[in-house]
Order: sequence, then structure tokens, then C-alpha cells
Amino acid sequence: MIRPFLLALAAGLAFVPPAISQGLSPEQRREVVEVLRDALKQDPTILRDALMALEQAEAAAKAGAQQAAIRAQAEALYRTAGDPVKGNPQGAVTVVEFFDARCGYCKQMEPVVDQMLRRQKDVRLVLKDLPILGPNSVLASRALLAAQRQGRYAELHDALMKLREEPAEPVLKREAEKLGLDWARLRRDMDDPAVGRRLEANSRLAGALRIEGTPALVIGDALVPGAVDLATLEKLVAEAREKRGG
Repeated sequence: MIRPFLLALAAGLAFVPPAISQGLSPEQRREVVEVLRDALKQDPTILRDALMALEQAEAAAKAGAQQAAIRAQAEALYRTAGDPVKGNPQGAVTVVEFFDARCGYCKQMEPVVDQMLRRQKDVRLVLKDLPILGPNSVLASRALLAAQRQGRYAELHDALMKLREEPAEPVLKREAEKLGLDWARLRRDMDDPAVGRRLEANSRLAGALRIEGTPALVIGDALVPGAVDLATLEKLVAEAREKRGG
């Protein structure tokens, strides 16, 4: 009986404006709760509607906070010098993808994103390495950023996203050499402190946006957590394009 009472209390107070609720005496609050408990007995859908309203309010508040964070971090998101780019470098619509080379959902998203880029010729894709799944994720991200110095980021990125084994160092060496990369140079560059600073900057940016996992896409003023299908991705791109007046 305690849990229903607490839920009823939460639902009841959800209907009372905060300023009024805080100004009620303990006796008045008890009376309000008692009235609402009686109402719940007559119509249990009150609780359902109250909880739905609370969830919607929380979702709206979270979306608003994310949009504000995206605006505040626009420079780091869209205009960080040296960020890897796929698609149209001068594209009217920019999509930012935070990914981990070991992430299964990121691998699932890869052909979807590539198909979108082939179909949407005005999209610029910015890739943000976010190695959150352990030491091999960090190794893979370091290898990617080191490969960028040899002009082969995209090729190694595609190879690692197709990989179905751990990107441990021997595997990275094999994949890099398949692409004609200078492994000795790449291995030295992987340990360059500048590469570490890039990854740290990506991690700070993800934290500022409250990104909790990969993949995470920023499209216009929307943060999209997790993998989505092609239709959803293209719909979000179209909405971002429309907001830009394109």
C-alpha cells in the first residue's frame, strides 16, 4: 500500500504549481493528497496522465538543455581545425558523429551513414573519435588520428568499422599496411601528445553535450543517441536543411 500512496502523492503534487505547493502547511498538503487519493479511486487514469505529463516535461527539459549545449559548443562541434570529414567538405548541412571503433552499434550505423552521404550530396560529416570501450578503443582512435597525418583517415576508418575482431596492435598494423600506410611512422604518431589532446577534447565536448554512449549524432539542433535507420537519418537531415533555409 505504500507504493501506490507515494505514486498518488507524486501525481497529486504534479498538479499543484510549485510556488503554491511550497506555501502549503503540512495539514493543507495532507488535505490535498487526501482529495487526490479519493479522486484516484474514482478515476485511476489520473495517475497515468500525471506520470505521462511528468515524463513529457522531463523530456522537453532535457531536449532544451541539449539544444542550448549544442549552441554553446557550436565552434568545437562544427569548426575544430583538423577534424576528419567525409562527404561534401563544403556541405550546407553538417552532421557530427561521435563514435568508437569497437562499438557494434557504430558499425551498424556505418553503411547507413555512407548511404546517406551518397544520396545527400550537400552533407558534411564530421567524425569525432570517442574511445569509451577500453584500451583497444583508445589504440584504434590513436591509429585513426595518426593515419590522418598520412592522408588515410577515411580508408582506415572504413576498414576498422568493417572489422569483426579486436583492434589490438597487431591487427591495426595489418590493416594499416594493407592500405599502404607507413606503420613505423604511424606507430610513432599514435604516441604523439597532440593525438591524446585531440581525444581529450572530444571527451570534454561529449561531456558538455551529456553524451552517454556511441554512436551519437548531432544534426542541426538535435542530439540523436544510438543507431537510427536511413529514413530517420534523412528526415533529420531534411529538418536541419529546412531550418537553415535550404
